[in-house]
Amino acid sequence: MKIKLKKLFVPQEKRETFRQEIISVLTGRTLSAREISAEVGISEKEVVDHLGHIRMAVRKSKERLMIAPAECKKCGFRFKKRERLNKPGKCPICRSQQIQEPRFSIS
Repeated sequence: MKIKLKKLFVPQEKRETFRQEIISVLTGRTLSAREISAEVGISEKEVVDHLGHIRMAVRKSKERLMIAPAECKKCGFRFKKRERLNKPGKCPICRSQQIQEPRFSIS
């Protein structure tokens, strides 16, 4: 009869939550959602979802989520009034899909 040895359970180190990590990454730096997702290790879609919550949470403190709007690379149109945090699909002026992503920072 074989005896099975049980592996000892070793708990992982506690990490910051994804929102705390995003806040620490954005403090003093300006990054796009793609760059944030690469640093934190989650998808761009999740980053955009978290940024909406971070925007509200940061309001309560003295800090503020700054957003540099997306811009069309072809004609230069800036999406200043856009409330959504994700990248637009195409430019309303020239219909180009070459759009620079919005960039985020916390100051």
